Order: sequence, then structure tokens, then C-alpha cells
Amino acid sequence: ERQGFDTLFVDGELIPIGQFRKLERFKEHTIDVVVGAIDAKRILKARNLVQRALDIGRGTAHLLDAKHRLTVMSTEMSCPGCGRAFEELDPRFFSFNSPHGACEECGGFGEIWNRAKQTGSEETGESMLEQEVAADREFEAVDQEEAIECLACRGSRLNAVARHVRVQGRPIDHFTALSAGAAAAAVGKLRFRGHQKTIAADLIPEIRQRLEFMENVGLGYLALGRSAKTLSGGESQRIRLAAQLGSNLRGVLYVLDEPTIGLHPRDNIRLLETLAALRGKGNSLVVVEHDEETMRRADHIIDLGPGAGMHGGEVVVQGTLAEIQAHVGSETGRCLRSPLCHPTRESRRSLADVEQWIEIRGAAANNLKNVDARFPLNRLSVITGISGSGKSTLMRSVLLPAVRDCLRRVGVSPKQSFASSRKRDAFAAGLDAHATQIKGADAFETVYEVDQSPIGKTSRSTPATYIKVFDEIRHLFAQLPVSRVRGYSNARFSFNTEGGRCETCKGQGVIKLEMSFLPSSYVPCEDCGGRRYNPQTLEVLYNDRSIGDVMEMTIEQAAELFAANQKIARPLNLLVETGLGYLKLGQPSPTLSGGEAQRLKLVTELTRGIGRAQNERIRKMRKPKSTLYLLEEPTIGLHMADVELLLKVLHGLVDEGNTVIVIEHNLSVIAEADYIVDIGPEAGAAGGEIVAVGTPEQVA
Repeated sequence: ERQGFDTLFVDGELIPIGQFRKLERFKEHTIDVVVGAIDAKRILKARNLVQRALDIGRGTAHLLDAKHRLTVMSTEMSCPGCGRAFEELDPRFFSFNSPHGACEECGGFGEIWNRAKQTGSEETGESMLEQEVAADREFEAVDQEEAIECLACRGSRLNAVARHVRVQGRPIDHFTALSAGAAAAAVGKLRFRGHQKTIAADLIPEIRQRLEFMENVGLGYLALGRSAKTLSGGESQRIRLAAQLGSNLRGVLYVLDEPTIGLHPRDNIRLLETLAALRGKGNSLVVVEHDEETMRRADHIIDLGPGAGMHGGEVVVQGTLAEIQAHVGSETGRCLRSPLCHPTRESRRSLADVEQWIEIRGAAANNLKNVDARFPLNRLSVITGISGSGKSTLMRSVLLPAVRDCLRRVGVSPKQSFASSRKRDAFAAGLDAHATQIKGADAFETVYEVDQSPIGKTSRSTPATYIKVFDEIRHLFAQLPVSRVRGYSNARFSFNTEGGRCETCKGQGVIKLEMSFLPSSYVPCEDCGGRRYNPQTLEVLYNDRSIGDVMEMTIEQAAELFAANQKIARPLNLLVETGLGYLKLGQPSPTLSGGEAQRLKLVTELTRGIGRAQNERIRKMRKPKSTLYLLEEPTIGLHMADVELLLKVLHGLVDEGNTVIVIEHNLSVIAEADYIVDIGPEAGAAGGEIVAVGTPEQVA
């Protein structure tokens, strides 16, 4: 304004300087000053305006025409042939997170999304009647999203200008499409001269070093432009680790939570060498880990326990590996002293008498090279291979959708089926690219993918409600003499409905306190003392315990209390045998770890599966169809002692006539398999082939 200008062009809008308002702080803005309007009749004045605009813009100016189209004018970056001009190149032009570089069509995502919304309620294990009357049940809209590659940028995420800048013939999107290993090789072949050599001298070593760090942590197979949402937890953690390696810092304390997650035993060695390199630079590392090889490389070990939950929380022993092994009260020491002898059941299930196999032919998704694979029914199969070899692709992108599609064709409704018909049709059309043929899937009753996602999102979801045992507990309390005299029904003992619950906290047991500029805080409800129910409901006692007391009990304690009632005791005892006896019946589901949630799902399915099988035999007097269970690395977050318990659950599922297929790196699980499919030999483009199949002895 002091220089005589009266108008700005801000984010595509002409704004008088007097009306300029403060811009959003965390949003990138484009601001131009309007030098003046060009009048064709006064061409000399127009030349002066253009010259002044170029002077202010340091050789670049913008022309806004009557149709609101913006044209770049430049004295430096212009083409005499076509007349097009470009702004001076800037690092922002090559970032899809910046409006300067992002593709205009997809906004820098590389994909266009079609959304079909579906509404559903969160499962808490309560009856349908109570789901209808629960006043505070949370409903959520679930986006069923279908991604289509952006036609404008072909998935590169960048605009046309960024895609047409080349370094020795290679545009940036071609470079980011390479794996870290291939990119390192490509950078090594670059040769520069003269002025370019001066510029590249400091940059090339930095790029090469960062790519080498990715190789060192076992991620050389990852494409540089791969979306972060497609990475596993272990891959994400190792990328952060590679970034720290590149910082060359000294005197830093690094805290790592299970860095070996998702790593093949071969890659463990490379990771441990990387950690040793950090230590060698003068840094300190504290690692939470269950991996035996990591323990053997540690300078100092702190063993917590002796059990889990209320049975733990103490330092059992600390010192060297030898001191841990020698300690009698340490579960870790016991597992190190006396490792499992496989197979734990003395003999494997025979493959010779397998009644039927499920076969996949011509699988070619992602890096799979048109492979044929088969798995025996009613057996425990394990898919092995180094990280990035194609294991998840075979199971989740080929086998799972192919079985679902087959069951849908024969009229069976598989669990977790596609919600939108558009997505279903899109999948069916692309099925041939993933699996040209599937055979034997009609032997399954349903397919169930048991992942480590939370079993519930609010405090109203608990282990007791999820495994359906709370329905039986409420029924038992409703049958007590005091309840019958007062006319209490099952609903009286639900903390989700009015009548029996504490209305101060609405049955949550806690009060949410909103904190300005801080996360919300929760305090126990003063009226019910955190027990969720009103005083009248808490007066009903079973063996001197109220329903509120029961919700505060551990699964182990509840199994003893209800030992006389097998409908309640049986599923609780299964949880105890699986190592989850320390969980509280009323513990909010969001507080459970991924491993705890997965084991809870497995036990729930084991309980329901037994009931289904018995009902089917009684109803039809024939052997029921098998259920296919697919698990990806269920040992994540599990101690060696917990792995023993997990193996019993997996064997229990197979003993009930089910088929279990597991992706796993843990050697104890691999050694327990009835059948192994090993994929490799390497990761990424160098993988995707079936290397070996058979029993663990045959693969070895």
C-alpha cells in the first residue's frame, strides 16, 4: 500500500488491500500483488506495467485474463517455439504435499476415491433388544472406499510440470517408483560434469547414504513412493530408525518398542547390526523385545513379571543373559533354558490322509509371479518367507478375496464381506488378474480373517461383552431370589440401558473431563465408585459379589467364582488357558493390545465354533463344513511363554475341524505347522515365487 498498490490476488481471489484479512497459519497460501490492468489501446503503458511486474517478480509475472485464467510469463524459463513460460524451479514443485507440485486432478493422492457409505453399530456383545434401546450406543458411518488410479498423473501424484523435469533422462516419478535397492543402484550410475558436478557433489552422497540405511534395516525392497498406509507397523518403525541413522547424532537415548516386528530371522541380524552401529556412535538404546537373538546381543536385560497384569509389575531379575537364564522365578529364563521341543504334540497331522486341498492357480497380484499354491483342509498351514517376499499378497490379496467370491457364488455369506455391490463387481472383474482359478473353496462354511484390530472403540465394549459371557452372567443375576422378588430382568444388569445403571456416568464408571489445550481426562464416578450400577442393582449378590464386583474381577477370578456354571466358566477357562486370565471382565476394549485383541477373537471363535459344530451334527447328522481362519503374524507382542499358549489355541481350532493358515516369522510357530508354503527367494521384484512346500522337515 505504501508503494502505491491497491489490490492483491490471494488464493485465486482479487482482494482490495483495505479488506485483507489475516490468513490461516497452518495452510499454504499463494499471494500476488496486482501491478495494474493492461489496456490494448495503450500498449506503451502496458509495456511499462509488464516490465515493473517482471522486476518485482525477479523475471516472472502472472497474467490474469478476463476468464480468470492465469498464465505464467517469464524472461528466464520460456520456450520460443510454443510460447509457454515456467516459474523458476523450486523443491516444492516436486512435492505432492505442496499445492505447487501436487496433481490438480487428485490433489496429490495419486488416486480418485468413490465412496459408498454404510451405517453400522459397534458390536459389544449385547442382545439385539438392548442394541435398540441403548440410549448412548455409538453409531458410525463406515466409508467403503474404492480407489481408482488418477488418469491425469497415472498415480505419480505430481502435476505435469514436475513430471517433465528430468535428471539424465529420468523424471522424479520414475525414480520414486524404484525400490530403495534399485534406486541406490540408479544413483550410483549418475555421472555429472562441470557446473552440474558442483551441484551434485554434496547431494548424491546424502541420497546414497539414506538409501543404504534402508537396505541396512531390511527395507531395500520397498518402493520409495509407496503409500505409508500400506506399510506394516514393523516397516514403519524401521523407516523411522533409518531416518535416525542418517542424522549422525551423538548422545541420544533411543527407545524402541519391538523393532523386530515383521522381520524374518535373516533380517534380524542386519537390524541388530544397525542398532549396534547406533550404540557405537555414542548413543544409548532401550529396547522392548521378545526376540531371543536380540536378548543375546544386549549388554543389560531387565526382566519384568513374574506374570501378566495384576500378577506382574515387578523386576524379577536384571543383568546378563546368563543371569536371566539362571533365575528360577523368571519365565523368560525358563523359556531360554528349556526351549520348546517341536512338534509339541509329539507327532504332526498326516498330509497323506488329507481329504481335500484348496488350490490357487495363476496368482499374479503385486510381486507374485503367476504362482500356483495349495493348502490342506483341516490342517495348520504356515506361509513363510522374508519380509516383502509376497506372503501378505498371497493370503490377503489373492486367497481371501478368491474364497469370499467363491462362497458368494454358491450362496454362502462370508464374514466381513464387501458392503457395496460396486466394490464387489469391481473385485470380481479384477479377480482373473489375481487368481485365474480357485479350487476346493466350496468345502468351507465361511472364511474369517483374525487380525489385531481393536474389538471395540468405546468403554462400553469389554472382554465380557465380546465373548458373550456377560449375557449369561446377567441371566444368572436375574434368576437370583432378590431379583425375582423385585422383578428384575436381564436388562436390569446391563450398563448400557436405563434402570440398573448409574445415571450420573451413564454406566461408563468414569466421568470425562474436557481439558482446554490438553487431552480429555477421565476420573472415577463418585456416585457409583466406578462400578457402573446404581445402589439398588448392586444390592443383588451372588456368592457375596454384586454385578459391579464381577465386572472388576479378572477373568481368572471370575472363572473360579462361576465354576459351577459351565456356560460361563467354559469360555472363561479357555481365556485363562490362552494366557488372558489377567484381563478384567469390564476392562474397556480400547485399552487392549493388538495381541490381546487377536487372542480374544481366536478364543471367541473357538467357543462359537464348538457350539456350531455340535448343533450342526445334531441338526443334520453329518460332519459340518470347515471354517477357514487367516492370521497374519499372531505372535506380534507375545512373550515366548505366550507363544506356547497361542499354539494350543491354533491346534484347538484345527482339532475342531477348521482350517488355519498363518503368516509367520516366529520359528516356534513355523516348527508346529502341518504344512509350509515358503515364498521368496528375496523381497520385492526378486521374490514372489514358491521356493519350497511341505512339512517343516521337508522345507528344512
